[in-house]
Amino acid sequence: MQLTNPSPLLHNEDLAPATERKWGAFSIFNVWTSDVHSLWGYYLAASLFLLCGSFVNFVIAIGAGSLVIFVLMSMVGNAGVRTGVPFPVLARASFGTFGANAPAIVRAIVACFWYGAQTSAASGAIVALLIRSPGMLEFHTNSQMLGHSTLEVICFFVVWCLQLLIIQSGMETVRKFQDWAGPAVWIAMLLLAVYLVVKAGTFSFGAEIPQDVLLKATADAGVPGVPGSTAALAAVAATWITYFAALYLNFCDFSRYATSEQALRKGNLWGLPINLLAFCLVAGITTTAAFTVYGEVLLHPEQISAKFDSWFLAALAALTFAVATLGINVVANFVSPAFDFANVFPRHISFKRGGYIAAAIALILYPWAPWETGAAHFVNFIGSTMGPIFGIMMVDYYLIRHGKIDVNALYQENGEFRFEGGWHVKAFVALAIGMVFSSILPTFTSLLPSWWGTYGWFFGVGIGGGVYFLLRMGAR
Repeated sequence: MQLTNPSPLLHNEDLAPATERKWGAFSIFNVWTSDVHSLWGYYLAASLFLLCGSFVNFVIAIGAGSLVIFVLMSMVGNAGVRTGVPFPVLARASFGTFGANAPAIVRAIVACFWYGAQTSAASGAIVALLIRSPGMLEFHTNSQMLGHSTLEVICFFVVWCLQLLIIQSGMETVRKFQDWAGPAVWIAMLLLAVYLVVKAGTFSFGAEIPQDVLLKATADAGVPGVPGSTAALAAVAATWITYFAALYLNFCDFSRYATSEQALRKGNLWGLPINLLAFCLVAGITTTAAFTVYGEVLLHPEQISAKFDSWFLAALAALTFAVATLGINVVANFVSPAFDFANVFPRHISFKRGGYIAAAIALILYPWAPWETGAAHFVNFIGSTMGPIFGIMMVDYYLIRHGKIDVNALYQENGEFRFEGGWHVKAFVALAIGMVFSSILPTFTSLLPSWWGTYGWFFGVGIGGGVYFLLRMGAR
């Protein structure tokens, strides 16, 4: 749409409503293949698969969770198609023209942290491949730099640079990369699964893994309860839904380029419930076959590839998951902070500059590698605030405004969304109350049940969104 006299404090070319819409169903589908097919995604999927206890339980827990993800992503995705604006601009409708910078910065902080973590994971897969060579292993062992081996530093920097090349030409390059990488990753994953199943001589769903071994291997997945129990299945579904918490906020950064709501719905249908079920199934079968072959529960794919006798298969596995991890980094941890930082200073920060800032922060963090320490708990605490943010935005868009927003007013300093000097106090009151129950109480006190943290994001969505609705209706 054509904007009328947008404020330079709220507008630049990248933040403006999308005019070129070339993302069809296939490109939307590949947003999801790029988002979930990573080293961490594989680890979580394999862990949750094994914790289900049986194939039927797996379909129930992961299937139900994936359907919920589909519904939530369609909600925020439709808002992106209809308005054509990115997440930080859409947030202005509920948080105010300048208040929207707060949720945008929260999302950007989480993204910067995980940008470094995912880059480190991708480079780690390359390192695992290279040290199969005795010469490289010696270099890896004896040469140190910045608190890491020199080989790790070199691989990290190379992968870091490759991601910048992907984003150089903007969102259209992201689409083309995803359209190539998504199918390539699937083909490689299926080849690896078939290889291990053939070598194992059996096709199973993990029932032969002793429960004590299973519990020890999946202890870090954060899912309470005995595998296959009702408590475990509920926690599996909740954990799977919460895994996508960041993308619930900024999926409109991608859906704004969709050709239509129909294309979005078709891409989401194939990319979410169908693709997620299939991905978890392949990850689980591969892991159980690897247990039969190697006698260990190997939940990380680079651990499996390190066992391969064939250098070619090891290279295929390492490169596949490195590419997959680049995909999720670009989707979840580059595009979002690029728009978020641009939203704070539109006159000075473009989409590219915002992305470079996020990448630079990740590079600066690398010598300390905070993602390998207890600092991850801090990021999870910050990230849990995304539940109330999502709840507030969706309540505002669907229940308060009934899916209709004056897009031009989103770019006006003194328009409808000015509220109290550009800040919507009611939204921040709801955000604070939601944070208390989603983050503060379960993290820093023992006032709530131990299982509360597993469902913290849900409480954040419900309480934050509910309080916002009551405050807005009370004002009316």
